[in-house]
Order: sequence, then C-alpha cells, then structure tokens
Amino acid sequence: MFIHRLIKSPRTVLIMSKREAKEAYFSKLKTLLEEHKSIFIVNVDNVGSNQMHQIRQSLRGEATVLMGKNTMVRRALKTFMPENPQYERLLPFVKSNIGFVFTNSDLKEIREKILSNRVAAPARAGAIAPVDVEVPAGNTGMEPGKTSFFQALGIPTKIARGTIEIVSNVQLIQKGAKVGASEAALLNMLNISPFTYGMGVVQIYDEGTCFSADVLDIEESTLIDNFVAVVSQIAAISLATGYPTAAAVPHLIANGYKNLLAISVNSDYCIPQAEDLKHRIENPEEFAAAAPAAATSAAAEEAPAAAAEDEEESEEDMGFGLFD
Repeated sequence: MFIHRLIKSPRTVLIMSKREAKEAYFSKLKTLLEEHKSIFIVNVDNVGSNQMHQIRQSLRGEATVLMGKNTMVRRALKTFMPENPQYERLLPFVKSNIGFVFTNSDLKEIREKILSNRVAAPARAGAIAPVDVEVPAGNTGMEPGKTSFFQALGIPTKIARGTIEIVSNVQLIQKGAKVGASEAALLNMLNISPFTYGMGVVQIYDEGTCFSADVLDIEESTLIDNFVAVVSQIAAISLATGYPTAAAVPHLIANGYKNLLAISVNSDYCIPQAEDLKHRIENPEEFAAAAPAAATSAAAEEAPAAAAEDEEESEEDMGFGLFD
C-alpha cells in the first residue's frame, strides 16, 4: 500500500519524468557524438524560436541541431569521458548561450548555412552593438517639435517643408558599445533595424580536435606552401646538426651520391655512374673541339639569313632616285 501511494504521488511522478528526460537527453547526445565526426559549437544569443526552426529546416538531412542546459551538457560529457577522453576538449566552450550542430558534411558548406540565416532586429536599450550604427542624412518625415530630441544626440538637422531633415550622416553607436535608451528610441522612430541576429560559430570540433572557424577560410594552396616551408626548415636543421630525419633523406642521398662521384673521379676506383664524368675530365680537348664546331655551325646558319637581309636592304636602296 505504501509503495502504491509512493508511485502515485505527483511529486514522485515529476521526479521520474525529469529523470527520464535527463536519460533521454544523455542517450541522444551520446548517439549524436558517436554518429558524427564534426560539431559546430554555436552561440544562439537573440535567436528566436521561429528563426531556430528555419535554421533546422535549412540543415535538414545534412546536420542536426541540439540545444540543452549547460549543466546537463557538461554532466553528460563528463559521463562519456572515461570511454572517450577527447570529449574533454568540448568542456571549455560549454558556457553562455550555446548549442551543438552535428554533421558529417563539408564544414564550409554547413558553416555558410548556419551563418546565412539571419534576421534584422531593432536596437534595444542595454544591448551591445555588434556593428557600427550610422543614421543617414535625409528627410525623417517627423514634425519640428521633435528637433530637441535630435539635438540631444548631437545630430545636425534643419526644417524642410515642415519636417525634420538630417543634414549629414552621423555615427550614432560604435561597435561594442551599449545601446542607450535615447539611441534605441530614435532608431525605432526612424524605422531603422540596424542589427541582424543569428547563430554564430564559436568553435569547431572535428575528429577530436578543436579549432576556430577562421581555419576554414585558409586556402589549400596556403596549407601546402606552409607545409613545404616547414619541411624545408626541418631538412635544413637535420643537415646542419647531422641528425637524420625523413625530410632530410632525399638530401642525404643526393649528397652521398655526389661524394661517391667525387671519390671515383679523384681515385682509380671507377663506378658506372662516374664513367662519363671521368671521360670528360680526362679528354677535355674532345669536348672543347665539339663546342667551337657547334658554334661554327650555328654561325653558318645565321650568315645566309644576314646576307639575305643585307641584299634586301641594298635592293630597296637602289629603288630610289637621286631626287626622290
């Protein structure tokens, strides 16, 4: 009877439902971690439910969005870490208002889809401006009685055709500054929505490695050039210190081959690769005679052409009269 009452108790039912929800979330997170090699850690500040739905729709079939409380996410990751210690790299980024986007698709394409879904939003007092905000010059359509409002914000105006006109462009808010109540009110009166909000990529986790989204902007040619430069530096250090490395092996083989040729040339011991070189050194007159002959044949080929040109020039000169 006591057990029956305990199970039927509303409090117990609530506790069980929370526990089941937690277990379901842990299971879903673990499945997504195991089935996907890449994760976008995204910031979702100022992202509404409708916009989140649109983002999920655009990523359908290519990526999965998972949100959750930071405490629950951290607890789940710590639970998985004994079997997968690489998940520890995700913990430092589980803070503030973040979410996960799991994918096996091309990272650049998924990032573009994540960042492209943005919506315009009005300025709100107390918010931090993500960009500079400028009020453009032109007629506001507002009555002259509100001139003092513009003057308080340092915006030059004049009255034209019974309405307030802003004389020149004015930077109202700087990037990173807090939006004041007056600035927010003015922008709303002018129907200006200066900010756009959407998901922002905080970090990318790919097969156990975390890196910034800026890495995706590096071209493949740049990576190859940097790799070749580093390999060259390693080879140079290896050759200078006499410590063999894989990067220095081609140079060591080439240098060894040159040393063998030098030894063969300067001794009576001959190897097949050095026979032609030794023959050239021992018979310089043979190759010295061949060089002038080649030069003579080249000059002989050029002589008829030069003679033909001279003949053409002389014929052209003979064609002119004395008084032409």
